[in-house]
Amino acid sequence: MDETPEESHQEVAAALNELATGMVRHLLSERQSMSLTTAAALSRLEQEGPIRLTLLAAAEGIAQPSMTALVHRLEEQGLATRVGHPEDGRVRLVAITEAGRQLMTERRRVQCARVGDMLAALPEQDVQALGEAMRTALPIVRRMMQPASQPSDSSGESPT
Repeated sequence: MDETPEESHQEVAAALNELATGMVRHLLSERQSMSLTTAAALSRLEQEGPIRLTLLAAAEGIAQPSMTALVHRLEEQGLATRVGHPEDGRVRLVAITEAGRQLMTERRRVQCARVGDMLAALPEQDVQALGEAMRTALPIVRRMMQPASQPSDSSGESPT
């Protein structure tokens, strides 16, 4: 019996979910003294630039008081700072600091090394197959995660 498009979508969704949660759990099994929420907030600040605290909280799906406390901790650690809005001096934005950028770079380096160690344990044929699958899947997944209003070109990259 042939699979319906809905069944196919559910199968792909389940596989993507298993992949994402499995990798996140594995990479966070040895926490680098940073919660997933903290890492996500710093990553968003690094990628998107300064943002209002209320928008940061909404984007990360946490309550504003929780984000306020998190940003306060990040400020105390020198990983984030508040800066003035370029167009409205009354507004304060949260921005990542150079120390925060360095910490995120190091975090990614350690995580990539852990994945590299996992790959080293596989036969080369499996590594090649996985590489080919990732070169195909990653642009599609990136496109899938883009907001509907943001156009993309056929390579899956956002226009600049």
